[in-house]
Amino acid sequence: MSESVNWAGKRLGLPESGSGSLAKMGRRAFALGIDWSISLLISGAFFGGDNTATLTIFMLEQWLLVATTGNSVGHLITGIRVRRLDGNYVGILPALVRIGLILLVIPAVIWDSDNRGLHDKAARTVLVRR
Repeated sequence: MSESVNWAGKRLGLPESGSGSLAKMGRRAFALGIDWSISLLISGAFFGGDNTATLTIFMLEQWLLVATTGNSVGHLITGIRVRRLDGNYVGILPALVRIGLILLVIPAVIWDSDNRGLHDKAARTVLVRR
């Protein structure tokens, strides 16, 4: 009698572990902290730490870097990347949808059984290990 083993990402065709597997929450949170810290540093240096400037810098970094390279600075450091479900780069519009929903916070903290937030589901993206 063989029992089927399930893991987060299996339904999406992702491996259980290693390169291409779903990024775990620890890496994701650490990457977010790195990106937010960079935004705070830039905002502090050039805009006196203005909250709107910090949020705008964070949004631009996430939008432009994820759209063109598939990762932000934090993603690079933590060894993860954003990709579309078909494996291609995210692109401008899906990356904009993704960061727009992240900035609303609630969609980013509601996950499915594959640990994908509503922001990733709406943009048809997934955060995987490099």
